Amino acid sequence: MVLKTKRFEHDPRGGLERGANELVRDYETARGLTLNPPVCRANPPTGTERVDLRFGLYVDDDLFGDVHPRGLHPYDMGVEAQSGPKKAYLFVRCVSPRLEGSDKRPARIRGTLVFNDSELPDTVPVREANLTVLHSVTLAMARELGCEDDAGLDEEPVFEALPE
Repeated sequence: MVLKTKRFEHDPRGGLERGANELVRDYETARGLTLNPPVCRANPPTGTERVDLRFGLYVDDDLFGDVHPRGLHPYDMGVEAQSGPKKAYLFVRCVSPRLEGSDKRPARIRGTLVFNDSELPDTVPVREANLTVLHSVTLAMARELGCEDDAGLDEEPVFEALPE
């Protein structure tokens, strides 16, 4: 539904493993927001649409909180989730042996799904499809990192829209 394609670009650098290693590096060195190269990129066979999935660290000031950006809708998932037809965000916290000190200061991880060009309508099915994709990759990242309790994510996404 998101791109109407089953074709995904393969990243020979090892998307998930590379992304997890970048988050470990960021956790050791960064003090604020980070944004790494995509861990996954989906392209349709024709057209210019593309969706990128990226991960980075965030600070609490990066959370949307009571701010409701145009085109995004809040969901009760992870620490915070927002989804719309062109973007989706999923914020989680991770305690992992791979992240030294995370037992005292959990890693704040932000997953982002971004379309470079999309004409999808702003509907509940589109928002939930985008959040389903982001949830799946974020869960895989949490497991790659060895996050306790899968960083608070359920096995399957649970869609509970929050008041706007």
